[in-house]
Amino acid sequence: MRDDLAFVEQIQRDLRDVRWPEPQDIRAEGRRRSRRTALAATVVLTLAGVSAFVAAERGGEVAPPPVAASASPTAPARAEIALDSLLRPADLAQPAQVQLSESGLGEPVRVERMLGHCRETQGMTTGWQMSLWSRSQTLLRERPEGVDRPSSDLLLSQDLYRVTPDVAASFFGNLDQMLATCPEWRSVGPYTIAGQTGTAEVVHRWAVVQRGFAGDGAVLVRHSSSRARDQKTGETVGNVSRPTSTAVVRVGDLIAVLTPGRDGTEPELIRLAAVAASRMCLAANPPC
Repeated sequence: MRDDLAFVEQIQRDLRDVRWPEPQDIRAEGRRRSRRTALAATVVLTLAGVSAFVAAERGGEVAPPPVAASASPTAPARAEIALDSLLRPADLAQPAQVQLSESGLGEPVRVERMLGHCRETQGMTTGWQMSLWSRSQTLLRERPEGVDRPSSDLLLSQDLYRVTPDVAASFFGNLDQMLATCPEWRSVGPYTIAGQTGTAEVVHRWAVVQRGFAGDGAVLVRHSSSRARDQKTGETVGNVSRPTSTAVVRVGDLIAVLTPGRDGTEPELIRLAAVAASRMCLAANPPC
């Protein structure tokens, strides 16, 4: 549900006041589920332009695949994910509104985009397991219509996936294996700051910092990065980037990935994960 713009936006967070050249092939390789990074890239695109881009990429609605068999022989199986399975603006601690909501088929269950890049640079596949159906939304700080939105308006993004029973059972074990292969990763790229250009590197690290706080299983994954360092001079550039956290919750055959905006806190994210699990409960196979 995230496209390569997420990679660029993450680097921009690592070098707060460093302007990175945007890869020319991002749009060509962008996927229809570019909801999250559309907001993060408001320094380049307006929200209205991003919405148009998302609509163009989707090219219309796609009919869902056949319904999978239910875990219960008597209960009807649930396939497409209903909107009421998602968090609501009122669930957040501050006034919010939904923007850029969409659904999809056969999407990889991405937890943290940079983690996939780490694996790819080591010659491995990204490792993400595949979903059957998915639905996503972005919750933004409430503002009047027509007001330009800074990237700080992002309060929370939620991706909700329906998966097969095998994926549901193996998901957290698979995620632990992925994290074990990438305890840290050095990303390298060009920068321009105060008229000075060069090539800098940033060291990224991932860790599970909490488990089992919601649903049938949950983890809190924290991503941190070092201050960028110029490869030639050894000097640090830009500002220190705050760690970012992602909450992953499973209820039955549903998996939710919650990522807060830059002002979000881990305690609030854990609270929202518990609320998300309660919303997922009746939509899961089997229901709880």
